[in-house]
Amino acid sequence: MLETHAATVAEMFSLMADPNRVRILQALSLAEELCVCDLSLLVGMNQSAVSHQLRLLRTSRVVERQKVGRIVYYRLTDDHVRHMLADGARHAEE
Repeated sequence: MLETHAATVAEMFSLMADPNRVRILQALSLAEELCVCDLSLLVGMNQSAVSHQLRLLRTSRVVERQKVGRIVYYRLTDDHVRHMLADGARHAEE
């Protein structure tokens, strides 16, 4: 594996090393898109904490956002993260 690819893979795993981010990503994997207030309710965190985690995920291009009026909706950028979460969940159940 090339060094740059290895760094990118390591960054992805480090993002998923945080249980709060995993819960946010899991919630986003089950829906087309969600706003911060809905994510906050689903994962049991305050909106400020969810926004902070989303900012980290967005700068790493794991999630993207779309503003509709005053509400910002977040979604996974692609299905790769969804597959990684599903594989991780299967592995944890073994």
